[in-house]
Amino acid sequence: MSIMRLMLRLKAKAQSPLRSAGALQMVIFILVALGPARAQSITELQRGFERPPDDAKIMMRWWWFGPAVTRAELEREMRLMKVGGIGGFEVQPVYPLLPDDPTRGIKNLPFLSDEFIDTLRFVSVKSRELGLRMDLTLGSGWPFGGPSVPVSEAAGMLRTERIKLPGNSSRIPIPGITAGEKLLAVFLARTQEQSIVADSLRELTDIHDGAVWLPDNLEGPHEVLCFISSRTGMQVKRPAVGAEGYVLNHLDRVATENYLNHVGDRLMQAFGSNPPHAVFCDSLEVYNQDWTSDFLEEFKRRRGYDLKPYLPALVADIGPKTLEIRRDWGKTLTELLNERFLTPLHDWARRNHTLLRAQDYGVPAAALSSNAYIDLPEGEGPQWKILRASRWASSASHLYGHQVTSSETWTWLHSPVFRATPLDMKAEADLHFLEGINQLIGHGWPYTAEGVEYPGWRFYASAVFNEKNPWWIVMPDVELYLQRLSYLLRQGQPANDVALYLPNDDAWAHFTNGNAHMIEILRDRVGPNVIPAILEAGYDFDFFDDDALTKVGRVEKGELVLGSNRYRVVILPGVERISLDTLRKLEEFARSGGIVIATRRRPDVAPGFQTTKAEETQVREVSQRLFEG
Repeated sequence: MSIMRLMLRLKAKAQSPLRSAGALQMVIFILVALGPARAQSITELQRGFERPPDDAKIMMRWWWFGPAVTRAELEREMRLMKVGGIGGFEVQPVYPLLPDDPTRGIKNLPFLSDEFIDTLRFVSVKSRELGLRMDLTLGSGWPFGGPSVPVSEAAGMLRTERIKLPGNSSRIPIPGITAGEKLLAVFLARTQEQSIVADSLRELTDIHDGAVWLPDNLEGPHEVLCFISSRTGMQVKRPAVGAEGYVLNHLDRVATENYLNHVGDRLMQAFGSNPPHAVFCDSLEVYNQDWTSDFLEEFKRRRGYDLKPYLPALVADIGPKTLEIRRDWGKTLTELLNERFLTPLHDWARRNHTLLRAQDYGVPAAALSSNAYIDLPEGEGPQWKILRASRWASSASHLYGHQVTSSETWTWLHSPVFRATPLDMKAEADLHFLEGINQLIGHGWPYTAEGVEYPGWRFYASAVFNEKNPWWIVMPDVELYLQRLSYLLRQGQPANDVALYLPNDDAWAHFTNGNAHMIEILRDRVGPNVIPAILEAGYDFDFFDDDALTKVGRVEKGELVLGSNRYRVVILPGVERISLDTLRKLEEFARSGGIVIATRRRPDVAPGFQTTKAEETQVREVSQRLFEG
């Protein structure tokens, strides 16, 4: 049977108010792209399209405000989700909208209290009865943190103080050091037009009586630079009652494990032998986290030299090796996140027989390959022609063999709320589908307490997809369209021709104190042109990085194989730094018949402060052979 005849038959059998030429073209495109479906006949695929499985339904982020929730209203809203075709929800306890008011029946249940856990247990049981999937945010608000986190386990930062010296100074007072802080080093530098003169830097060690004592006879303008191991002071954003407190230090394994013991284990008491389908970690928004208390020791162990004499490189240009020092600092940040936060979090989820769903990007500096520790990668953002988190997540799923990739969908859709239409929902969802997403997490469903006047409660950054919306009556039709596409996009194997290299070493090299946002800096490094050029040429792509290439990559029959995916073209977008191992693998790929394209320049820098002259020479030679013959 031809694809067109099949689609005409599908269209006749699966009537929907949302059917259109555009929808038909989308499905035809998917079936053509699938090639041989995963051990399925066309008949089975048709049957799945007509009646897609429940696990392909959209889900909703369910905000519990306060949480001022009652069992009766929770059950009513779950039943509404079922009627609307929604397949499940993620519980997210957030900030209260009303204080306790017995006359109105408003009572905020403190986070982790017995009443809260009992309510969570009720929802767990009822969701199973109704056939709804239940996920749970492993905390309240975001990022992880709260009252169980002492200042000694709060998010860390490198605090820097630059002090201009007045004339004839013999000493300056040490900046105030508060709880959780430690003075690491003090440097003196001559300045010229607001910039540090690199060869004038020297460490000051005469520190006593609350002051830094200065050398005699200083000539010209000078500054003192103080480096302090500090805390960001960041508080959990939008917490529920009783969940207020410091954000967790994501670079401290003890802090992570203590949080899981206090918060995670307590939440799991609501589930007994029936854990949630997945626990959820929202996007990493630990603002300014670029340090932890034992960073100097860990840096020396991993990078092979002492960072302390080079701390000024993190805030100023101190010479030709500045960017390589920053690269080593950034790489260490990513390693610590992987080992001290993501690894124990994933291990905890396994012990509790649940999956880890996470938006693994942001600050601290998660790399694409950090998703190796995630069971269900999740993204957000419909901007499909730039480096965005949705493509980041789907690429990770393709690399590491995950069939399902979710995305936070419809955030800020036609803000303010209630302006979004079903066509707006469809339009944004289609962009997520184009980025490789096949599970939509709607943002979202606001719980509304009984007695609150219409149109009820709503979250500040979202549309409203519950029965308060005037077009709720068509939600089952909207959902069925999205469910069918999600189902089809899970069949077969990804078939992208192009692998787009993410230059982590360049990104790390451009970190600065207070700005270690990996995905945003990578977006700048990739640039605005290469992704549109790939797509407009009729190709699709996945991202990859060095660690993914090392762990799941090989060359086979003229193709670069990453996991189970095969690529005929590799693009290096404006790459400066590249490891010798990666470059040799790409040379092997090119010699076997693959195509390697470098845009804007060819890579010729061996990354890292400790790189040897021999490695630098080899990188230049291999790069020259690869691109110039």
